[in-house]
Amino acid sequence: MNIEIKKSYDELSRFAALEIKKLIDEKPNCVLGLATGSTPIGLYKELVKLHKEGEIDFSKITTFNLDEYRGLDGDHNQSYRYFMDDNLFNHINIDKNNTFVPNGVAQDVDDECKKYEELMEEKGGVDIQVLGIGVNGHIGFNEPNKHLYMDTHIEDLTDETISSNLRFFSSREEMPTQAITMGIGSIMKAKRIILLISGKNKADIVAKLFSGKITTELPASILQIHNNCTVVLDEEAASLLNK
Repeated sequence: MNIEIKKSYDELSRFAALEIKKLIDEKPNCVLGLATGSTPIGLYKELVKLHKEGEIDFSKITTFNLDEYRGLDGDHNQSYRYFMDDNLFNHINIDKNNTFVPNGVAQDVDDECKKYEELMEEKGGVDIQVLGIGVNGHIGFNEPNKHLYMDTHIEDLTDETISSNLRFFSSREEMPTQAITMGIGSIMKAKRIILLISGKNKADIVAKLFSGKITTELPASILQIHNNCTVVLDEEAASLLNK
């Protein structure tokens, strides 16, 4: 893995945005894999800014999101479709018909997962996959477990993940307990991965990530064997690393 340590969250976000801009300059019809959560919000703000400055044209871009809560439709204000529209898609010249998020209310979940994998293959695969990381080391919603899934699947969320995300919902009863997520194999197929990690609360998991071990109990550790993965840290997230 390549490591980039930036002084601040803003610098981290700007760096990631410029890496995506480079790709779009080289390949205007590229496929982007996108993440949700608090960490990539700064990246999306930078991409919107670059678009408004005339630096990026998204008209030929295709996107695939990592995951979606099971049971939430795209109109729910905590769904990841809503998140992407609100933070990025509504502010750029992208064709929303080319923006794909798993269907959280699909009646046949297995079929939805299969079709999502097939569609990514049909579009030529992901050129850059943006990732964040959970405090328990999950990527997408691939939770720590004795085994990990290769392909897009339905995942039971751990109590730790539910507790971390509960702040976005009015009660625990409203918080979904499952998600549809790209699998580890789906993520690893990306031609390039950019993992963004920000904040002191992620310092412990960063230290574990760079321990040199690969374990299903820390799903992000698999990224160590990807041939083109860049980990972008701010100084707080990197504070426990041996410089």
